[in-house]
Amino acid sequence: MRIGNLYGPDATFLGIPAADPDVSSEWDSSKAAIIGAPFDGGTSHRSGTRFGPQAIRITDYLPHDGMRPSLPLGVDPLSDLGVVDLGDVEMPSGDTELSLERLEQRVKQVALAGVIPIILGGDHTIALPDVTGVAHHVGWGRVSVIHFDAHADTGDTQMGSLHGHGTPMRRLIESGACRGDRFLQIGLRGYWPEEETLAWMADQGMRSFEMSEIVSRGLEEVLTEAIALAMNDCDAVFLSVDVDVVDPGSAPGTGTPEPGGLSSRQLLDAVRRIAMEVPVCGMDVVEVSPPYDHAEITAYLGNRVVLETLGGIAWRQKKLRGEVTRNPNDPLLKGR
Repeated sequence: MRIGNLYGPDATFLGIPAADPDVSSEWDSSKAAIIGAPFDGGTSHRSGTRFGPQAIRITDYLPHDGMRPSLPLGVDPLSDLGVVDLGDVEMPSGDTELSLERLEQRVKQVALAGVIPIILGGDHTIALPDVTGVAHHVGWGRVSVIHFDAHADTGDTQMGSLHGHGTPMRRLIESGACRGDRFLQIGLRGYWPEEETLAWMADQGMRSFEMSEIVSRGLEEVLTEAIALAMNDCDAVFLSVDVDVVDPGSAPGTGTPEPGGLSSRQLLDAVRRIAMEVPVCGMDVVEVSPPYDHAEITAYLGNRVVLETLGGIAWRQKKLRGEVTRNPNDPLLKGR
């Protein structure tokens, strides 16, 4: 049975068609599907991300008509990919394991049908079922992860629990769903993790591009290295985007803000480039917390992260079919 927005009136992402996850004929011919994951039971500071899926779906000044043509790419990702909205997964915040199990099954169901799951969080605890669900389709250890975040999320436990928004990346690597040496983190900064966790990350072969490195080398060079690593002996990329990778001056509506991050423009360009250059098998956008937002600017950012990624996916698919869809006047696309 389809559940719309678990914590508000039913509305689809920018007006795209609604589909019932239990009726596969309504969505299995789509190239991508929206899944809401309204869970914030794993937060360690400010909660409120359970309201993130609704905010990401509806925050826009344009008509909710299911169309969003991209100026630089020459595609309309929502219509070109036939994107549908499967509504929210029912995730009781008082039962973490049940919530994560339900989400993993939904993501697995969608991925096994050959549809790209686009998951709207929710806190970053959901990365564990998101990537695991996709790995059931792509293959265990065959999915690389490109992870945008201020924080590594590789803690062993969080307040005595194995599950929380500070632990999912460790759980993923321990499970074998993805490889530590194909786990690329972009935008880390601040005052955590401690030496023990950093040593564990090094032992797994994880590659973390801290903000200091991004500033010194430039984001484009960092992305070039990350993309090359991600596609070395892996078949597809899962893109996990925590909005706190962006400086909180541009994304205040999040639970654990850390000053000194990427700009909104940098993040949007980055996810679009990744989706244009590699086979994206899934993505999540997490940690949008509307109660702490101002003028909906964080929700707008989350919405546009989804659109830019879908635009890149649609452009890449058209390119693979030999269709010319680029704007030669856009310097971002020159040479691609």
